[in-house]
Amino acid sequence: MNKQIIVVALALPLALSSAFAQELTAPTVKISGFGTGALTFSNTDQAEFGRANQASGAKRNSPSTGVDSNLGLQADIGVNSWLSFTGQGLVRRDAEDDFGAELSLGFAKVRVNDHFSFRIGRTAMPTFMISDFRNVGYANNFLRAPVEMYSQVPYSALDGIDATYQQSFGDTTITGNVGFGRSQAKIVGGVTAEANHTTSVNLTAEHGPFTARFSRVDAKITITGSSNLSNLLNNLRAAGTGYRMPQLNTLADQLTPIDKDGSFTSVGLTMDWNNIVAQSEFAKRKNNSYVTSTTSWYVMGGYRFGKVLPYFIQSKLKIDDFPTNVVPAACPAGYPAACTPTMATLRGYVAGLPYYGTGQGEQSTTSLGMRWDFHNSMALKAQIDRVKPAVGNGLLINAAPGFQRDITVGAVALDFVF
Repeated sequence: MNKQIIVVALALPLALSSAFAQELTAPTVKISGFGTGALTFSNTDQAEFGRANQASGAKRNSPSTGVDSNLGLQADIGVNSWLSFTGQGLVRRDAEDDFGAELSLGFAKVRVNDHFSFRIGRTAMPTFMISDFRNVGYANNFLRAPVEMYSQVPYSALDGIDATYQQSFGDTTITGNVGFGRSQAKIVGGVTAEANHTTSVNLTAEHGPFTARFSRVDAKITITGSSNLSNLLNNLRAAGTGYRMPQLNTLADQLTPIDKDGSFTSVGLTMDWNNIVAQSEFAKRKNNSYVTSTTSWYVMGGYRFGKVLPYFIQSKLKIDDFPTNVVPAACPAGYPAACTPTMATLRGYVAGLPYYGTGQGEQSTTSLGMRWDFHNSMALKAQIDRVKPAVGNGLLINAAPGFQRDITVGAVALDFVF
């Protein structure tokens, strides 16, 4: 299919470089791009809907073009039969109110032989099924990746080195990839998240219309820049020392997000067979700090009628684990009068931590959508989501105090590649 060829050329520099390597007799330069123009709206003005790590989103009286719109430009330079370079710039709204530009990819690739290659530089963080092309709307059947899954890891790029080995067995192709490096992400509110000593392992099996994938990423996680979190941890330690409650100091140490172990394990499956389209991922996030350990999943199914693909998505995010809140509800008799109010305040803040901040919270979403490939390299999409926060405002942002109810979100988008 032409669509698949274009998608691979844009979204999978790994494959592109291999193709160059087989045919190059002189240096070549290929410039390509992708983009999405979208309008997103919702039925409430008490909370905003946005993608993962967006500072503001869409609400009833303020439809937004910033939630789902982006623009990317990519350059692929083939130097010779074994060396190539890829650079990709991306404009989108991430962590801040305004659109900003970033270097989303920038690496050199060395092709050792037909099976083995390695890359040095900035590559896509191989966390999800669609990590290599998650920003290319045209490459994905849905209008946006489910936020319940894709809000769980804020890092989109890995700075380091990776190696890939690919081997075919009959009609089945197996690809293994390992990587090492670090990553840094700006988070809403001036927070910075770092993933140091990051290791990744990916295995992909492709057989005709079926693709299965396993991924595991481990890192040492450090999060800085949150004054609210710093104040809470300082107050826990001060109360623990002042009131001789050592469990509060221990809790503060458990919540502190400095050089803590974190991992993300996921499996995924896609199918495009006899006009039946399906895609699903299941993931476990584990952390040893205030960042929650979670389970997230989604299932998408659709049936293609010519160039029109109606589809359905069900997705969910739930919290599996969080440090036990050991702040007492009241102080024992004989303690100063200020003790119990202090404990009540600290206990309330700790109880709210699992539901505060980017990627924290519990939520499910039911979506109906349609994709129409009305022109070469262009697709028109529409999607309606029923977003159901489980506790508080879920993953909704800038919510009014006490807000907790289901909302409806709608969006139309034009995806294109060139």
